[in-house]
Amino acid sequence: MINDVLQRNNVNISGKGKQTMMFAHGFGCDQNMWKEVAREFENDYQVVLFDFVGAGKSDIKAYDSLKYNSLLGYAQDVIEICEALQVEDVIFVGHSVGSMIGILASIKEPKRFSRMVLVGPSPCYLDDEPYKGGFTREDLLGILEMMDKNYIGWAHFFAPIVMENNEQPHLTNRLEESFCTTDPIVARQFAEVTFFSDHRKSLVEVSVPSLILHCKEDKIAPLDVAHYMCDNLYKTKLQVIDGAGHCPHLSHPKETTAFIQQYLATAQEN
Repeated sequence: MINDVLQRNNVNISGKGKQTMMFAHGFGCDQNMWKEVAREFENDYQVVLFDFVGAGKSDIKAYDSLKYNSLLGYAQDVIEICEALQVEDVIFVGHSVGSMIGILASIKEPKRFSRMVLVGPSPCYLDDEPYKGGFTREDLLGILEMMDKNYIGWAHFFAPIVMENNEQPHLTNRLEESFCTTDPIVARQFAEVTFFSDHRKSLVEVSVPSLILHCKEDKIAPLDVAHYMCDNLYKTKLQVIDGAGHCPHLSHPKETTAFIQQYLATAQEN
């Protein structure tokens, strides 16, 4: 059972520390997106990287459209990875929807987690006045329709919007390649689950302290969303990165790493 879980999610472990840091990727990505940041913590922590089912080198045969028709299915996998590794007091670092999956896992089993770092998180991408999620329903339906009609064309269109760093075209290419290597059927369902989920009411159930890292300019999750989360989460701190894009761990890895290190150092002092 333990090996099944670790193989299912392509779990990779490195580092010298006793406390575990678990890094969760976002939609259309895999664990490789975290490597530049994650390796900076290997001297002090046990670093755990993994792929959500359907992404990267996870076991595609384990994909269940019913289970993964909700972010709760992915959250259960996070808990099962922790159980398989027999770890508690985990520092969970998640990007985008990976952040929300971590939040849901922490609600279900709060004792598994000591801190969370949420990079570009959003509990709801849909505008719902006065809440500004960043997209209208028509916007999101248009994204899904484009994925249905021309998946490769969608990847070429969507990657630069997500990355938003034209001066670093290699990053946009890297993200586009990641989109294109994800199974289109899985990506389509994960996109719908991600963009149409609404977990705003879940925020008040969180009992694990957190850091929110958010770029000043983000077309996927506006800064207003970060402020909303900061207002509704337990013991959270917002750190705004002076830059653009939805993937600061790729576009601003040094700043991302430094802010995480500062947060964890302060947490230890307290």
